[in-house]
Amino acid sequence: MALSVTVILPTRCPHPERLRRTLEGLARQTLPPDQWELIVVDNGSDPPVDLGGTPAARDSVNARVIREAKIGLTAARLAGMRAAVGEILVFVDDDNVLAPGYLEAAARRFAERPTLAAAGGPVVPEWEVAPPAWTRDYHGLLALRDLGPAVRFAPGGAKAEWPEFAPVGAGLVVRRRDALAYAEALAADPVRQALDRKGRSLGSGGDSDLVFTLLHRGGGVGYFPELKLTHLIPSGRLQAGYLGRLNRGIMRTWVVVLAVHGQCPWPRISRWTVPLRVARAWFRSRAWRSSSHYVRWCGQRGQFEGQALIGR
Repeated sequence: MALSVTVILPTRCPHPERLRRTLEGLARQTLPPDQWELIVVDNGSDPPVDLGGTPAARDSVNARVIREAKIGLTAARLAGMRAAVGEILVFVDDDNVLAPGYLEAAARRFAERPTLAAAGGPVVPEWEVAPPAWTRDYHGLLALRDLGPAVRFAPGGAKAEWPEFAPVGAGLVVRRRDALAYAEALAADPVRQALDRKGRSLGSGGDSDLVFTLLHRGGGVGYFPELKLTHLIPSGRLQAGYLGRLNRGIMRTWVVVLAVHGQCPWPRISRWTVPLRVARAWFRSRAWRSSSHYVRWCGQRGQFEGQALIGR
C-alpha cells in the first residue's frame, strides 16, 4: 500500500529522554506501519542523531534520518518536505508525544475534506515541575491550547482572515502538494526564510506563515479534537528569561507575518525609533516590578522590532 502520511521531525542536539518519549509515541500509532514514514531531520546535531534501536526504528519499516547542514527550523522543515513521500505531512517537534490515533485521524480527516489544507488540535502540557502561578498568562507562548470537543473549520480564500483556532507548529498537518507550493514561495524571499527559530533566536513565525499561505491559496483550516498531543515542558521554559525571549521572538515574527499577508494592524516604523519606544515601554509597563511585567514588556519590544522590519 502507498504511504499516506509522512512525519517530519526536525531536531538539533535533542534531549535524549524527551526524544525517546516522542519516538515511543510514534511507535504506538494505530495507523499501520506500512502506511506512514518517519523522517528525522538532523539539523547539525553533535553527536549526530541515530535512531539505532529506538521504538520508531524497530516498529516502522520506513524510519530514516536525513541531514540538513543549514541551521534553522525552516531549513530543516523544507528538507523534510522535499524528502517526503506521503500525501499528508505531520510536523512533530522532539518534545511532542502524539496520541496513539493521531496519524490515523489526520489521514481520515484529510480524506473526508478535499478542501482541508492545514489542521491541528489540542496541545496539553506535561510539566517537569509545577508551573508558577504567574506563568499562567503565558502558557499560550508554549503552544498550549485546548479548545474543547467541537470541530472547527474555516474556509480559505484570497482575503480570508486568520482563524483564532488555527493550528500551531506542534502537530501541524498539511498536504504535501501545498507544503511544496509554500516552499517555492519561500525560495526567493529571505524575510520569510528568517521567521523561525535559528540558534538562540526564538522567532516562531514560520508556522503561521505556512498556514496563512495555504489559507490564502484557498485551503481550509481545521481544528479537530482527536489530533491531540502532549508537549513535554522542562523547568527552564518557565523562567522569566526564557519566556521573555520567547514572547519577543513570537511578537517580532508575528508582526512580519501579518504584514506579508496584508493583515497587519500596526504601521511600519523607523528603525532608529525602536530603542526609544522600547525604553518608554519599559517604564510604562513597569517591567521591573515582576516576572510577568517583564515578559509582557518583552512582547512589546518584539512588536516594535517587527514593525521596523515591515517592508524591508
